[in-house]
Amino acid sequence: MNTNAPLAERLRPRRLTDYVSQTHLVGKDGALSQQLKHGLIASMIFWGPPGTGKTTLANIIASESERPFYTLSAINSGVKDIREVIDKAKQSGALFTTKNPILFIDEIHRFSKSQQDSLLQAVEKGWITLIGATTENPSFEVIPALLSRCQVYVLNAFSKNDLELLLRRAITNDTIISKKTITLQETDALLRLSGGDARKLLNIFELIVNSSTTNDITITNAFVLDKVQNNTVRYDKTGEQHYDIISAFIKSIRGSDPNAAVYWLARMIEGGEDVKFIARRLLIAASEDIGNANPTALVIANNTFQAVSTIGYPESRIILSQCATYLACSPKSNAAYKAIGEAQQLVKTTGDLSVPLEIRNAPTKLMKELGYGDNYKYAHNYTDNFAEQEFLPNEIKGTKLYEPGNNAREQAHREFLKQRWKEKYGY
Repeated sequence: MNTNAPLAERLRPRRLTDYVSQTHLVGKDGALSQQLKHGLIASMIFWGPPGTGKTTLANIIASESERPFYTLSAINSGVKDIREVIDKAKQSGALFTTKNPILFIDEIHRFSKSQQDSLLQAVEKGWITLIGATTENPSFEVIPALLSRCQVYVLNAFSKNDLELLLRRAITNDTIISKKTITLQETDALLRLSGGDARKLLNIFELIVNSSTTNDITITNAFVLDKVQNNTVRYDKTGEQHYDIISAFIKSIRGSDPNAAVYWLARMIEGGEDVKFIARRLLIAASEDIGNANPTALVIANNTFQAVSTIGYPESRIILSQCATYLACSPKSNAAYKAIGEAQQLVKTTGDLSVPLEIRNAPTKLMKELGYGDNYKYAHNYTDNFAEQEFLPNEIKGTKLYEPGNNAREQAHREFLKQRWKEKYGY
């Protein structure tokens, strides 16, 4: 083992049984455990926060399935590099007729559409088994054609217990760290500084251990903070501040403070945050926190996403600022957000209830004979385009899920609903 490698690399698990966390994937009945057990490895994408073991899992899968392993980073690879690796994989695959070579692509969300397109034939023909890693939602960042050919597995952030287990492994198992006598008295500062990133945690731990002048070390929060020069102004777009600052940004908008919103926006822009990531969060906020109190907010947020995706930095900062300040100054409502949450919980509780016969579609003669669509009242044939009838399954009829918010637009919704459904839903 290379003793000059960082601690996180020295402790990288080589077998699935040594892997920490993600039991839903690597446990006895986990999806990846079963694939390795049966020797059938499908193309897949690992989606999760930084430092949750995506690269490690790819290496373990290749090792335990005894397949050739190729790796590319989307940061510095182009279509030419992809084709070269695919050609090598095809050649090596001839020697492994039942085992496709694995191509691992780190940060696959950074690949353009044309770069992702160049992978399609190789995946489709089985020349390679693709494993991609991303910190961004693949639904937005991976083209549909490639996404449909891959299984998406979500890697969860490490728990406190997981991270402390990694620290204890470092103390006892690492050939360099274990030469010192280390007492792990407090871990909060270490965990906070790492932001749940296991790689960052181990490298910070190595830094503070190596900076100590004695071989007898007691790890306390004060000791850690004294040793680590933590520059809180610097924006780490792959670590804890990535999540903390976007949280502050959205909460400033929700709290109707355009000054704070534009400040946190500037922090992200100066830190080089992905412009589409910011725009997506504005889209979500426009619906989750403003909703029907000002439906135009969603239109502006969507136009913002389209615009910044086209022009990028530096001009997109103006568009983002316009959208952020508009959303912050909009009336707020989370009524739509709450309604879908309650509706989903109701579905989970009540299961698949039958659609009332009156509102079923009846495209065939048999369906009409069975009563599908009988007694349906076509609203446009009635006064004010309304006819009272039942639209919910009988078992949950009368259940109110949408409660209009306390703002001018939604009060108009309430009056509209009161005229039609006061007796049934109590508006």
